[in-house]
Amino acid sequence: MAQEYVGKASFYGPGFHGRRAANGSIYDMNEMTCAHKSLPFGSILKVTNQNNGKSITVKVTDRGPYVKGRIIDLSVAAAKEIDMVDKGVVPVKVEVIERGDGKRYSAKANHKTSQEHAHRDA
Repeated sequence: MAQEYVGKASFYGPGFHGRRAANGSIYDMNEMTCAHKSLPFGSILKVTNQNNGKSITVKVTDRGPYVKGRIIDLSVAAAKEIDMVDKGVVPVKVEVIERGDGKRYSAKANHKTSQEHAHRDA
């Protein structure tokens, strides 16, 4: 049986966009990622907005939220997909689809990846 959590979700975006996440990757608010206090980095989660039944799948790349009563912080892209941006905080069910390996990314690996993306997009 899948591990499940029920609680409140919030989201984080522009103020953190481009900054390093706890796993060492660069946070991109347009990716389907999230912050969770304890699940291993790389874990894949299904998050369902309990107000409207909309669900998304996200990957744990960061730590948080650090506000009492909240169990997950979603990227802006993920928050938009489940229509929670206007409310800011919504009740959710979080299901662990796959536990991650907990690996961190090195700054050097991130830099190389960023250069590859810039080259490919040019």
